[in-house]
Amino acid sequence: MARIVRKPNGKWLIETSWYDGNGKRRYKSKGGFATKQAARQYAAELDSKKYQGEITDDDPSFAEYFMMWFETYKENSVALTTKKRYLNDYKFIADYFRNRKLSSITRFQYQTFLNAFGKNHAPSTVRKFNGVVRECVKNAIVDNLINKDFTIGVKLGGDESRSLHVEYLNIAEINTLVKYLKNGRQPRYTSRYMILTAIYTGMRLGEIMALTWHDVNFNFKTITINKSWNYVGGGGFKKTKTPSSIRTIRINDSLLRLLAELKDNHQDMVFMNANNQIPSSNAVNTLLRKSLAACDMSKQDFHFHSLRHSHVAYLLANGIPLYAISKRLGHSNTTITANKYAYLIDEFKARSDEMIENSLNKIDDKNQVGGLTAD
Repeated sequence: MARIVRKPNGKWLIETSWYDGNGKRRYKSKGGFATKQAARQYAAELDSKKYQGEITDDDPSFAEYFMMWFETYKENSVALTTKKRYLNDYKFIADYFRNRKLSSITRFQYQTFLNAFGKNHAPSTVRKFNGVVRECVKNAIVDNLINKDFTIGVKLGGDESRSLHVEYLNIAEINTLVKYLKNGRQPRYTSRYMILTAIYTGMRLGEIMALTWHDVNFNFKTITINKSWNYVGGGGFKKTKTPSSIRTIRINDSLLRLLAELKDNHQDMVFMNANNQIPSSNAVNTLLRKSLAACDMSKQDFHFHSLRHSHVAYLLANGIPLYAISKRLGHSNTTITANKYAYLIDEFKARSDEMIENSLNKIDDKNQVGGLTAD
């Protein structure tokens, strides 16, 4: 049982002890209770935690535990860009919560933080941040540092004006760019082929860079994506962005013919040029900008990844179901696709709504029933 002690200043103190897994006696105390009744209530809670094995001598701050969790479970298993995002999340937590103990964070306090955080960040950023914190908190529960998830049921806001809507190419622009890239292509210079592959497949840059001839099946007209290229870290194969990114996608005859031309370079990797190099991110983005300018297309902040958005827009415009698009992109579920490309989906939904309305207007149009009239 926890011991209740009255201090000389009139406040009440709670003391308890237990034995850890090594048989060593541990102690925990908390003071500052104004009344004995309040102290008794906390003592009962402390005893309950002790008997359920939820009490520990470790009581790190929120920021300290987040960093320990990141270094233990995430640092060596995520990409460099993702690692930077985790470290930024740590700074946000440390700046706001400072030395506040993890065990003292309430749902109300965390919601207050999210409200403040959302004023300066886009909704997607708030959503990603909360997802990271929620995973961290679940680990803290497993580690018996806390017994309640203070992220459950919080409301996610954000400043919509800060949302980034990536520019994409419409169908006419895609046709124009593809024609331009094809006309000037030479197999020994593979950057054009990489851009064309992104347009036709929606693959990420690292996935395209990592392709080998074993990944291209000319008979079944498929490309298998099972690895990525670490172009940020100086080259070399690495795992795909997520397990769901491992996939096999169908490609068309036009792309197959283009890829077949690159076999003249006599390389094991599809886009390694005659100089034994894979064009860098900077090289393909420079060529992309020059190509857009040559086609009289003004696209602010358009870059290689924008081609992935253009691919999605093209598929949506042609009525391809969201589920099929999600699988092609390597997303684990359609919710991720819907959130990532919500601005595109909303745009095409508006067009579809107009088509639906026009169709419904024809229901009572006698001219639309083969000239037949009701008796």
